[in-house]
Amino acid sequence: MRRFFYLGMLTLALTLTACTTESGDGKNDLIAEPGKADFLYGECEVRQVLAYVNDLEVDADRLKSDGVQTRSANNIIAHRDGADALPGTEDDDYFDDIQELDDVYYVGPVAMMQLVEACNHRCFHMPTVEAIFSPQAYDDSHLARVQELIASATQTIDVAMYSFSDYNILHALEDAVARGVRIRFLFESANGDHNDPAGSWSARLEDLGIDVRYVNKIMHHKFAIIDGPVDNVDDAYTATLTTGSANWSTSAGTRYDENTVVISECGELVLRFQMEFNHLWANSRDLVWDASLEWTQSIDIHEGMIVDDAWMDVVFTSANFRTYESSTYGPTFSVIRGESEISDTLVALIEQAETSIHVASGHLRSRPVAEALLAKWAANPQMDIRIYLDNQEYISEWYNNQQEIDLLQCLEDAEGSDARTQDCIDKGFYFSYPVYEADIPLRFKYYCYRWHYTYAEQMHHKYLIFDGKILATGSYNLSDNAEHNTMENMVIYQAERFPNLVADFETNFESIWVTGETDGLYAALIDEIENGTSSSFPIIFPSMALTYDEVAALKNAIYENCPDINSDEFRQNPGDHRYCDRG
Repeated sequence: MRRFFYLGMLTLALTLTACTTESGDGKNDLIAEPGKADFLYGECEVRQVLAYVNDLEVDADRLKSDGVQTRSANNIIAHRDGADALPGTEDDDYFDDIQELDDVYYVGPVAMMQLVEACNHRCFHMPTVEAIFSPQAYDDSHLARVQELIASATQTIDVAMYSFSDYNILHALEDAVARGVRIRFLFESANGDHNDPAGSWSARLEDLGIDVRYVNKIMHHKFAIIDGPVDNVDDAYTATLTTGSANWSTSAGTRYDENTVVISECGELVLRFQMEFNHLWANSRDLVWDASLEWTQSIDIHEGMIVDDAWMDVVFTSANFRTYESSTYGPTFSVIRGESEISDTLVALIEQAETSIHVASGHLRSRPVAEALLAKWAANPQMDIRIYLDNQEYISEWYNNQQEIDLLQCLEDAEGSDARTQDCIDKGFYFSYPVYEADIPLRFKYYCYRWHYTYAEQMHHKYLIFDGKILATGSYNLSDNAEHNTMENMVIYQAERFPNLVADFETNFESIWVTGETDGLYAALIDEIENGTSSSFPIIFPSMALTYDEVAALKNAIYENCPDINSDEFRQNPGDHRYCDRG
């Protein structure tokens, strides 16, 4: 993709070299006014100039110290800050494009050159990215990599995490605090810990000097920003971000199917995640354990300061919530009806796909996403659509019929109310059976007769790959709960910029799609259940990728040979029963 900016003010004979990046990213494009080819800027420099002058931390003195002429600097800031001459107020007028900057009195070719020189260093950072997949040995897992990242921190660490229970990471954080690194932690567990913090992981973090806070919705992110733009926007271009599906727990590293993406020197993505963290932090509630810890705020980051990358994007469910101050509880997020930031994005990607859609998700309970997949398949049943879900997503035909009946009853009880009708439609609904009925290739990571968290080897990925060219991955489960009750993210990477990353996820999908197949686990288990001579057989077993019909046959074999399988004892205490006695 090539994009051109035409600069009416650029008449000085000068050529600046654009930053060097992969071919086709748009940053090598040169920018000039037609008929004035004697003055050329790289697109990256022009976009970064706009981000620079829109930064509220940049005042006239900063511009002058960076080499911009006094009158130009004063006029630029006067335009941006509006009539009240105060940054960050309602009358601010951010620069939307280079022409608006050109129109400022006394901003000409020399001022433009000075502005470019002040910020074009941001253009020389090329993102580096790696994907870490679970399960694997602890020392090779994302947990070990996170420890390395924490050990590398010199200034700040901001963490937003659903679940955290790894002692090695805790010790790494402790060492970082001892080095003077400032750490802030948005922690879902603090949502409950604040009622009785003593002995909790939240209190342990605060005992180390780490400020812990929570939001009133489920904080389901799994990201950390190392040395990010807490005090200085420029830090975004050298920072490291880690995000994905994996929590900071041993199970996430060594038992579950997970992914963690580590990306460095990617200014846009870091700025967007920092902006998300700042938004949640500004509207969070305090754990109130160590009262001596002071609440600290980052520099303000807004959209005008972020240079958009055509080959990457990120969406957050926080866009689905308004904020207000509750007189009883303090800062509060409240859902906005009709807003569905991530599911709308995924539906658009599904509709645009032409050759393939590969889905690896712990859940499939989002009606918009599921219906988009079903519609895509109905329109093109030859398309390579494959869906891989976790054990717990399997439902029987009876259960599917019952949820259909419940939905119809809910709609009838809604009595035409738009709000109540929407609640019925949004209510959690298992779509694995409708997908099976439609003959869309579907498999489950299957490892037990009855799911329980104590032994589950979960398929915990949350990613989709479109046409082998676009990857969407993050913390977002495919469910309405994730969309409207949870803080989530989904990053969109395109292969033009991140070919190895997209290819790595495709390789991972092909691998998990055939889990246990080469070892013949399914046939061996069925044989043991139906023909074995031992007094009992396992109802928790090595993970296998099974079709709907294979799961149904396996469950039926267990049911027929294990009289106790549906007893109250087995149902109420599944963690106590790994084997079942034969009938």
